[in-house]
Amino acid sequence: MAKIVVVGSYVVDLTARTPHMPKAGETVLGGPFRMGPGGKGSNQAVAAARLGAKVTMVTKVGKDLFGEDALRNFTKEGIETKYISQVEEESTGAALIAVDDEGENMIVVSLGACGTITEQEVLRAEDAFLDADMIMLQLETSLEAVTSTINLAKKLGKPVILNPAPYQNISDDLLKKVTFLTPNETEAGLLTGVEVTDETTAQEAAAILLSKGVEVVILTLGKKGCYLLKQGEEQGKLIPGHVVKAVDTTGAGDAFNGAFAHFLAEGCTIEAACVKANKAAALSVTKHGTAPAMPYLTDLE
Repeated sequence: MAKIVVVGSYVVDLTARTPHMPKAGETVLGGPFRMGPGGKGSNQAVAAARLGAKVTMVTKVGKDLFGEDALRNFTKEGIETKYISQVEEESTGAALIAVDDEGENMIVVSLGACGTITEQEVLRAEDAFLDADMIMLQLETSLEAVTSTINLAKKLGKPVILNPAPYQNISDDLLKKVTFLTPNETEAGLLTGVEVTDETTAQEAAAILLSKGVEVVILTLGKKGCYLLKQGEEQGKLIPGHVVKAVDTTGAGDAFNGAFAHFLAEGCTIEAACVKANKAAALSVTKHGTAPAMPYLTDLE
């Protein structure tokens, strides 16, 4: 069984459907409204756990109703909660999500407690790191948490998957310690200055990221799939995605990352893990919500 530690965010998703995205100053009558577990870290943990991985979550929530819901949801998904801190001085994070009739979304995230994860809170989970096949993290927490996670994983010789979302400015010194970097087109553009619009620009952006020391770059390209480039290769490869009827694209990247981590830790090749991760991402957008939309292994099969 794949063993994965996820250091990242938990926020409660507050999602409203809208016929179109409101302009500045505009009020739109929408509906229905849904509330559920979310946050990139939490979503990726659920995605991996539902596929069969043994997942340990390292995050921080408030001592409030949303925080209690978080612990219940993780337990229900079979995710280890030993290293989840619950604090009174910060509220549990929340994401305000609008989804239009085409399934596209706009999101505002208030990180709350998970934005204050400290180095000490990461180091407290060292035993879980020691037992892990893979360490996964995002940029939806404090940079202190990101830096300490990567440094601890490097010290212990554990591979790191960094999903650089939402974009934050991270140093090249940190990037060179990352094993797998998984930006989407927007994040790749912000990291490299290259606007990713096709396979040629994907290759250009991925090559720049490899030059910073990253071992493997996987650019996620939505329904087009993903672009894979590894150190030592001059040319990357486009791994096609799947065309489905999307009802909600929120969390598709999280489904990809969680599935990629699981299948890679299970022993799949990088390319095979990408193929399966594309399937997981495609399935996730055919359902409403983020964590609730993550597919199970039987769905992929």
